[in-house]
Amino acid sequence: MKIAFVGKGGSGKTTLSSLFIRHLVAAGAPVLAIDADINQHLGPALGLDEAEAAALPAMGERLPEIKEHLRGSNQRITSSATMIKTTPPGEGSRLVRVREPNPIYDACARPVELDGGAVRLMVTGPFTEADLGVACYHSKTGAVELFLNHLVDGPDEYVVVDMTAGSDSFASGMFTRFDMTFLVAEPTRKGVSVYRQYKEYARDFGVSLKVVGNKIQEQDDVDFLRAEVGEDLLVTVGRSDWVRAMEKGRPPRFDLLEEANAGALQTLRATADATYGLRDWERYTRQMVHFHLRNAEAWGNERTGADLAAQVDPGFVLREGVAAAV
Repeated sequence: MKIAFVGKGGSGKTTLSSLFIRHLVAAGAPVLAIDADINQHLGPALGLDEAEAAALPAMGERLPEIKEHLRGSNQRITSSATMIKTTPPGEGSRLVRVREPNPIYDACARPVELDGGAVRLMVTGPFTEADLGVACYHSKTGAVELFLNHLVDGPDEYVVVDMTAGSDSFASGMFTRFDMTFLVAEPTRKGVSVYRQYKEYARDFGVSLKVVGNKIQEQDDVDFLRAEVGEDLLVTVGRSDWVRAMEKGRPPRFDLLEEANAGALQTLRATADATYGLRDWERYTRQMVHFHLRNAEAWGNERTGADLAAQVDPGFVLREGVAAAV
């Protein structure tokens, strides 16, 4: 299952995504975690210290390696240099899976120990001094989108992505790459405005969206969110001494998380699991192609000097069980 956490900056989306990752790992589920926000906070939220988080290999800096591996023997792609963030897989492409090893994991992923289990963590990488004034953050997150386009995952394994803040993820097609999107919202007008933007933009793409109310202090906060987002409000999360200890770098055992908050995480997993039966791999592939053609026409053809529409394999549908190049 591919699951995104979104929300405005400061809403607590990284904290909630890290708690959800810990919940899955504690249950013994295989988890791939991806920090797709250039403000790299997921590693520390999972317990890494500053030096460990800074040492994580950046996907954005390894984009040529990622492209070369995913290209495989796909004859429609003349070179890895012509691949862009939206390039879809086709016959001969190398696909990646959550549990199976591959050179991308070797280069970009690192294990993080969590209460006796482990999560494989990948990060886009932060802005560097060389990026300032000459690059946008999409040069980093594009590596994540390309990776997700070639990822095949099953019902009992999880890919959890901490997304960019606000509605910035709509600058690419990455928002359509998920089985479930959890929007973390505070009980404020700003928190609700991000929800409304996301709901409006995602409306025509079949995005499964649920709201997680965060920083709830009283019943009036719950009532406010319910009045503003209606049935999209799935669960609420209140004050947590466990989270405060975690943010100080001293997290207790995860099984000591407050019962109400642990129950909220169980609801998130059950809700995400329920979307598996709704998967439509043909629509998923069509959306991938849709955004690729839009990007090709808008900038990709000119930048690469190639007709990127020719990369689309009309007979290919990404799905579980599809063969991949070796």
